[in-house]
Amino acid sequence: MLHDRVLVEVDEEAGERRSSGGIVIPATAAMGARRLAWARVVATGPHARAVQTGDKVLFDPDDKAEVEVHGDLFVVMRERDVHAVAAERLGDESAGLYL
Repeated sequence: MLHDRVLVEVDEEAGERRSSGGIVIPATAAMGARRLAWARVVATGPHARAVQTGDKVLFDPDDKAEVEVHGDLFVVMRERDVHAVAAERLGDESAGLYL
């Protein structure tokens, strides 16, 4: 990865949701508002400062560039397009989520 680019792998299981009543809502269901998606960081460029490999990031799936590598689908984005970072490395002293 170059500059501040981030390569993420989208969680395919996150597409389907379940309502509080137990109804399954498919990922293709139309929603009134935009829905952000979680993904796992696979690689980062040398100038990415807030994310590291293994972090989970929240991003807008409408603003994505998909790429296929060895048959697997990944998303390439700039670090500034990440809305939040969930990281285990932060420890117990904080919530572990940057917003």
